[in-house]
Amino acid sequence: MFFLLVGIHEWGHFYFAKRVGILVREFAIGFGPKLLSVKRNETRYTFRLLPMGGYVRMAGEDPEIVQINPGQTIAVKIENEKVTHIYLDQLDQRTDVILGTVDSIDLEHKLNIKLDVDGELQDLAVHEKAMMETKGKETQIAPWNRQFGSKTIAQRALVIVAGPVMNFILAFFLFLGFIYMSGITVDNPTYWQVGKVTNDSPAEMGGLQSRDIIIEVNGQKIGVDDNEKLLTLISESADQPMNWIVSRDQSELQLQVTPKADETGSGRVGIALQLEKRNPDSIIEGITHASKTMWNITEQIFVSLKMLVTLQFSLDDLGGPIRITEMTGEAVSYGVDTLVLFVAMISLYLGIFNLLPFPALDGSRLMFFGIEAVRGKPVDPNRESMVHFIGFAVLMLLMIAVTYNDILRLFKG
Repeated sequence: MFFLLVGIHEWGHFYFAKRVGILVREFAIGFGPKLLSVKRNETRYTFRLLPMGGYVRMAGEDPEIVQINPGQTIAVKIENEKVTHIYLDQLDQRTDVILGTVDSIDLEHKLNIKLDVDGELQDLAVHEKAMMETKGKETQIAPWNRQFGSKTIAQRALVIVAGPVMNFILAFFLFLGFIYMSGITVDNPTYWQVGKVTNDSPAEMGGLQSRDIIIEVNGQKIGVDDNEKLLTLISESADQPMNWIVSRDQSELQLQVTPKADETGSGRVGIALQLEKRNPDSIIEGITHASKTMWNITEQIFVSLKMLVTLQFSLDDLGGPIRITEMTGEAVSYGVDTLVLFVAMISLYLGIFNLLPFPALDGSRLMFFGIEAVRGKPVDPNRESMVHFIGFAVLMLLMIAVTYNDILRLFKG
């Protein structure tokens, strides 16, 4: 799930960066030390240790190549009358190269090196994909037209917004899949049925199964308006056997289910109720219900974000990777359709969260583009980088705090 959600988000950035001609140096899933790394064409693809996000490193975003100054001695390799490799160290060990002192160099605009070779000044053209090597590490040069900052505001905004948009697209198709797997509630339902049955729950041990139609519990008829009555009967019957009559495959079954007391003493059987459902009549109906589901959950997400911004929460209300792993496991236990719904909700949340104007998030970068459009010139890159760094540090501190809290909660049971 982590690979899918982060991968699709970063792929959005990556794909549109390549489309507008930006040199993408690295496509990374995770942060921290590399676990796996492979280079294809111009881009290095890496998996990193900490499963807390990912990034696409584009040319021009950060200082990325060693500065070469006039008077510095370098070695260059020439192929087809253009410099293809620039060596900054171990010069005496290089073969088939030209050794000289730099008179002037421009690797962004003119792609030119003027090199003093034994007192003779040579004017050398540099290939746009030339490699610079120092300390055993090769880095491809980035001409100005391949750098992120060279693109128009619209192009840069497209690259940044593409990540969240891919999360929205993925969420929609997952919601659509959920609708087709779980069905939609009929217009005039006539009964309640068992939705999901938790593994090793009293319901499972008593023989209840998903899609069982509930007819009667402890001698009381359960109609479409009696869900509260059913929940009350279960809550008041902790550790007491209950007699259930359900319909399964057009046959009535009598089952005995004993609710288990929770931490408050209320009875729980481990089921989710659902109204009578049917499959969508058409793809249009499926799309309509998927859109409504996505909109309703979007509203819930904004309510939770409002609570976050207004500090109406405690640390126990938040969760990190450990909590998400637990919740994913719970979703799996309820079935594939519940897992699909859960992943759709997380993807939708990631898309919305990343558009918030908080430093280090995509929304913050879009905000800086807006400021640039109004001012007619970009914000000082050093100041913008500092703002994003502080935001990233705050997010990492929050992640560490909630993860620590998750670990404590696990030990406390």
